[in-house]
This record gives sequence, C-alpha cells and structure tokens, in this order.
Amino acid sequence: MLTLVGLGLWDEKDITLRGLEEVRKADVVYAEFYTSKLVGTNVEALEKLYGRKVVVLERKDLEDESWKIVEEAKSKNVVVLVAGDPGVATTHSSLLLEAKRKGVVTKIVHNASVISAICSVTGLHSYKFGKSATVSYPYKGMVSKTPLKVIKENLSVNAHTLLLLDLNPEPMTIGEAVRIMEKVDDGTLNHFAVGVARIGGDCYVKCDHFYSLPDHDFGEPLHTIVFLSKKLHFTEYEFLREFADAPKELEEFVE
Repeated sequence: MLTLVGLGLWDEKDITLRGLEEVRKADVVYAEFYTSKLVGTNVEALEKLYGRKVVVLERKDLEDESWKIVEEAKSKNVVVLVAGDPGVATTHSSLLLEAKRKGVVTKIVHNASVISAICSVTGLHSYKFGKSATVSYPYKGMVSKTPLKVIKENLSVNAHTLLLLDLNPEPMTIGEAVRIMEKVDDGTLNHFAVGVARIGGDCYVKCDHFYSLPDHDFGEPLHTIVFLSKKLHFTEYEFLREFADAPKELEEFVE
C-alpha cells in the first residue's frame, strides 16, 4: 500500500491522529519537502514524536524515479509525509496515478492546507478565489508573466488571487515577490493585497497597497500573498480591518 499523509501547516504536532497511526504501522516512511515545507520543525523532531525513521526524498525521487517508490509499495506499507494536504501538488497526484495503474492500493490522510487556511486568517470568502499562481525566481534573467496573467483573469471576474511564493533554492519573501512582479507590471498591480507570514504558526497578516507590502516586517518565511478582487464583500473588509490592519482607503472598494 502507498499512503500519503498530510502534515498540516507548521510543525510535527500538526499531524492528525489518523496520520500518526498510518506512520507508526508503516514499513518505511518517506518525507517530501520541496513542493511545500514545514518551517516550524525539522526531520529529527518528526522522528522523535512519530517514533520512526524518516527518509527525506529529493525532487528526482518523485519526479524522475517515482517508479522505485511504487515498486516498493507493492510489497511494503509505504508512507510519504507531505506538508499541508496531499494531492494539492500535481506531483502527488501523479504518484497516486502511477501507483493505481500498477495495481498498488493507495490512501490519503488529509490535513490543513494553505489553500483553505488562507481564508481563515484573512476572512476572505472561499468562493471569491479564482486561479492560483506561483511567483517564481527569474530564470536566466527572465521573469514569468504567468502570475500577472492570472491576476488579470481573476480581476475580470472579481476574484481574489492566491499567490504562492517559490521555495527553491530558498523560500521567497513578500518583498522579493513584489520586486519581481514589478518588473512585468503593466499597471494591473496598482491595487490592494494581503501579505501572510507563517500561517499555522505565529501568523502575521497585513493588508495594504500591493507595493506597500515590503514596507512591513513580515519576519521569516513562509510567506504568501493574496491579491484582492476589484470589489470586497463588507464582511471581508471588516475582517481585514480588524485582523489585518487594512487601510481606510480599502473601504472604497466595498460593494
């Protein structure tokens, strides 16, 4: 059997009781931390609490050599630990598909994800979110325009945009993300956004003009940005005002 176990958002204690049961009865336990990370812990802490040896996978282990894990799962009970909720990343979906096609029984133990938790800490309505995008580090000097394109598409239907920030080679900060996106901005980004740091831990949330976000001290990553829709529901504004210190000018966008 191949079981993907979600670890939640922050540290080793976020695992569910069901997830812990799966880990403790597994023959082998792997962990994948390149699609998402737990910044409030380390592998040693996981091993101490779970009582099992945890082998950290590299990117190639799941993207180029995933067949090895699938083959192992034909005769062993294999658990792969994943930060957040398994299946959100396409890498995990691909692994499950490969296992299914080769006759391996699969299971998912769900947990909290930034996709849902972002609504909890910002007060933004889940049904008001459109497509998400990742702000990547420039590649060979080129900045991806995909996040800007997604923001524009979402604005056209009055939807919020969740911007995930690149984790490799190191977690990107909100300040870095703003400076990167400024290079491709065509005027679209002249609007309000919400910066979120360390969701699930000592979370810090601040709403401001997109280009003013770097003026605030968000502390250590992991960081996330929500680019707001053109218009806000009045309850969204009230939550941002009380919990994210939203500027008074944002009230002009309440419908």
